Amino acid sequence: MTTLQQAQNGNGADDAFTSLPRSWQDWITENLARACSPLDMANSMARSGQYGMAAASAAIDVALRMRAAADAGAGFVAPAAQSVFVAPQQMPFIDIERNRVAAPDREVELLFVLKQPQVILLGNVLSMEECDAIVAHCGSRYTRSTVTGEADGASVVHEGRTSEMAFIQRGEAEVAERIERRLAALAHWPAECGEPFQLQKYNSTQEYRPHFDWLDPDSSGHQSHLQRGGQRLATFILYLSDVEQGGGTVFPGIGLEVYPKKGNALWFLNTDANHQPDRQTLHGGAPVVSGTKIIANKWLRQGRYG
Repeated sequence: MTTLQQAQNGNGADDAFTSLPRSWQDWITENLARACSPLDMANSMARSGQYGMAAASAAIDVALRMRAAADAGAGFVAPAAQSVFVAPQQMPFIDIERNRVAAPDREVELLFVLKQPQVILLGNVLSMEECDAIVAHCGSRYTRSTVTGEADGASVVHEGRTSEMAFIQRGEAEVAERIERRLAALAHWPAECGEPFQLQKYNSTQEYRPHFDWLDPDSSGHQSHLQRGGQRLATFILYLSDVEQGGGTVFPGIGLEVYPKKGNALWFLNTDANHQPDRQTLHGGAPVVSGTKIIANKWLRQGRYG
């Protein structure tokens, strides 16, 4: 008899485990002894069709604690409230079940999908007239682009970002409000959880060197920004102009480059399902060789922004 079974027999283990047939109890015991992943085990139980993920996770949770108690020679103790399984958090998402996605006022095309990290190129997100209207609205309002200082959170000019920027606040322009509602529907995420549109204009040779969009929880300068709506879970990059040469959005860690096309939008998740920053999302704006690149960034936060 295994130490796990001894702990069970001698101490009346929780029903989540003891109510299982002996074959499943033995299977869990043997796989834990082999140091198998609890999550993989729960997925296997769920795929069998006999148990849901909640029941499988609860049984494995109990078995893990029984095993730890038996190994320590202390007998079985009641399972702690905290599960070893970290429940996924709510995340924005794009529906990729079909090649075309129905937004409230427009049909959007899926042009490509990269699953890990998730990067999706969407076509026909904006009309040509909407792109022109957004660009015209900002007119000559552009100033030198800045980044968030890691030490104090201040907006500072950085040599790695040589573009110019402008903002469109919520409620400022009808065309922006319309697009914001469309993006909220596509991402299944409330509009009030999005930052204002940030436009970026890149002329010849201008660029944004590789960086992360997520806010660093360990950076003192990012703390105040995290308090205004939580982590940046996802990014939309709206391409408002065509570019003659260069100006792609590059992901150097995964060998991906997306070229600007007016009306398209690039989407990517910045975190994993537990809202932890994903370092695979390192990306940048390659230098423009010829022409002018204009984009609008929309960052989606955990909670209401502002």
